[in-house]
Amino acid sequence: VLQKGLKENFADAQVSVVDCPDLTQEPFNFPAKGICGRPRIADVGGVPYLIPLVQKEKVYDLNTVAKDIELPGAFILGAGAASSRILGVNAELIPIVQTKSEKKPAVNGSYIAQINPADKGCLLEKYSSKYTDCEFGLLANLYACEGQPGKVIEVKANGRTGELNFVSCLRQILEKHYGEKPVGMGGTFIIQKGKAKIHIMPPEFSACPLNTDEDVNNWLKFFEMKAPLICQPVIVSRDPGFDLRVEHTHCFSHHGEGGHYHQDTSPDSVRYLGYFLPAELLFRIDRPQETHLVGRD
Repeated sequence: VLQKGLKENFADAQVSVVDCPDLTQEPFNFPAKGICGRPRIADVGGVPYLIPLVQKEKVYDLNTVAKDIELPGAFILGAGAASSRILGVNAELIPIVQTKSEKKPAVNGSYIAQINPADKGCLLEKYSSKYTDCEFGLLANLYACEGQPGKVIEVKANGRTGELNFVSCLRQILEKHYGEKPVGMGGTFIIQKGKAKIHIMPPEFSACPLNTDEDVNNWLKFFEMKAPLICQPVIVSRDPGFDLRVEHTHCFSHHGEGGHYHQDTSPDSVRYLGYFLPAELLFRIDRPQETHLVGRD
């Protein structure tokens, strides 16, 4: 299904089932070896807690989420907002955490991307270089598993010929094929070559209500960042009525760039290599009662 669909959006695409590479190795350096073992997706909080106006009291903990999704000690990847209570500012969180179990403390391999106060560029830092908790704020889309090796879906796609970004393309292929049946998927992919459009939220939350997508885009800070970028996507083919964010991807790098992935900006030269696994369960945690569809891109 994926290979056929990707060939409509990329010059070259190959999808196969392979053994998950050892993710503790370069370029990932994750705290777990793989993305296998009881895979599940959690959608926590939501954009309505950020806009039109922020609700700073919305704070969560990845160790608690692991228990909520009935997988204490889970290995968690994804995209979310950092806890402004901890950082003192607003920032993008790239969660990569082996949560705590009865036998072991949590291992936090997450990154935070924020606007550098010095030059207004990207400041990407390893979370554990400054903080010891596993908190996040407002919203997160998370893929969780036991962190085991095993069989995964390897996706290679080179030379983008269509309009859709890599993640949207995967999601829409699934939606087109599976229709009413929601299919969720998570894992990691590398933009191996090329450049990408990435945003970072500003350090200050907006004092004026952000009521439209245009308002949101004017508030966000956009950058063109270079490969290699290591990305953590969470995809659900369609929302079965839980007010989900159906796709959300954050990325980091080893050259100081990272944030929220929108699209590659070098379609001719771009190369994607990804490892994914379909999720078995979906959990919706602290769903906003008042909602809207602004700022979901």
